[in-house]
Amino acid sequence: MASLSLRPQACPEQGRGAAFNLVKLGVLALISVALAGCVSRTRPVAPPAPPPREEAPSRLPPGETHNRVAVLVPLTGPNSALGRSILNSANLALLDMGGQRIRITAYDTAAGALPAANSALAEGNGLILGPLLAEDVRAVAGVARQARVPVIAFSNDVSVAGEGVYLMGFNPAQSIERVVSFARAGGARSFGGLVPANTYGERAGLAMTQAVQGERGRLIGIETFDASPAGARAAGTRLAARGAADAVLVADVPRTVASAVPVLRQASPQARLLATERWAAEGEIGANAALRGAWFAAPSDANFGPFRTRYRARYNAAPFRLSTLGYDAVLLVIRAAANWPLGRDFPERALRDPGGFSGVDGAFRFGRDGVAERALEVREVNATGTSVVSPAPRGFN
Repeated sequence: MASLSLRPQACPEQGRGAAFNLVKLGVLALISVALAGCVSRTRPVAPPAPPPREEAPSRLPPGETHNRVAVLVPLTGPNSALGRSILNSANLALLDMGGQRIRITAYDTAAGALPAANSALAEGNGLILGPLLAEDVRAVAGVARQARVPVIAFSNDVSVAGEGVYLMGFNPAQSIERVVSFARAGGARSFGGLVPANTYGERAGLAMTQAVQGERGRLIGIETFDASPAGARAAGTRLAARGAADAVLVADVPRTVASAVPVLRQASPQARLLATERWAAEGEIGANAALRGAWFAAPSDANFGPFRTRYRARYNAAPFRLSTLGYDAVLLVIRAAANWPLGRDFPERALRDPGGFSGVDGAFRFGRDGVAERALEVREVNATGTSVVSPAPRGFN
């Protein structure tokens, strides 16, 4: 049987040549293996580093030494008094805190919020405070977002918040949630509501429903009314027909809803009246005996007295209650301005500090939705005005 030989069959001379060739091939194989080992141990060559990113040009004009902050409020027209009070308060905060890194410039929204915003952006403002009205916030939001400029507005319409728009306004839903929770803790189990037939009323009614459900109370019903004493009285009659309630929300100003109280008392003599943050601006609320004992939630008034004194000394006038929004907004900006490089984008992340901020109106912080969450106190109406029956928390856990 033939066998396979691993040695070539040749003459001696050929054998020596073949042996030499085998040795040579073996050496080449060893070299190849060695080289292969070297390649496998060699680190891959890193790709070249990308060129350094060019820094965005400064939004400020040459020579400017302060970051610019625009205040968009009505300075003419029917809302001019409130707008000027907010602007004055913003400037007062700058004076009080010595904000050396920012410059405030006012822009009148009475002729149009969008033109005012365009002027503010063209002049290098890196942050917008205002506008006041929700429709104006909607007009401004798009151009501000495109320019990477955050907006801290004074509206309380939560539908305009988010995507770079933050709301400083007092949210009625938070006020209702706070006072319903307090009433429930005090023993109230059944609730009713009277709300105006408008956007504010819709949101108040929804907030009331959610608050009562959240507190595991019973809602006997919510009635709407046109913004008149006669309308409120008729709605009160309809609500009374639904049955007795331990607490009734009247979500409008006192002069409008006071006429409904007598008919509510007929069905629920011991019912506690609940109100919204709107009552905080009523100076002589206790003059009407029918409203005494009502509860409402609002930002703390503890710091408003000293603020009003400083405002009056500076501007020889009394401030609007809402003007504290301008003051607290600037306090917030001054705190963030320490990390605001000159002429660059405003450090928006600083606005979302979970620990919150403190101002004239107490503690607040912005949620993910851009709406200011506030620490609220509960007040009770009495013959001389109001008294605090549940203090506002000092901060957030």
